Amino acid sequence: VQLVESGGGSVQSGGSLRLSCAASGFTLDDYAIGWFRQAPGKDREGVSCITSDGSAHYIDSVKGRFTISRDSAKGTVSLQMNSLKSEDTAVYVCAANTIHPLFCRGIRYDEWGQGTQVTVSS
Repeated sequence: VQLVESGGGSVQSGGSLRLSCAASGFTLDDYAIGWFRQAPGKDREGVSCITSDGSAHYIDSVKGRFTISRDSAKGTVSLQMNSLKSEDTAVYVCAANTIHPLFCRGIRYDEWGQGTQVTVSS
């Protein structure tokens, strides 16, 4: 399963971006999907995840601003990011858990994308 992210870019503080995660030739409906980010000089952190049955989770810093969702028609997973802040600047990567799709927290993700850059200027 090769994951590909899209939708990154540069926006001003308060703006919005929508990231999408897709798998070439596969639907992501059967997998738990996580979105991670890594800012320069910082460790990678999990931002949000969604299980195969639709349970969504977020870290506190993005709750109320980010929404993870599935597009079953396209077999993709999106991360809608609103009210962006400069501290959201990072490379965002999606990952899939193909072994335990009903869990998305505290588990090992076995497939990873290359990432897409999100830059928020103040």
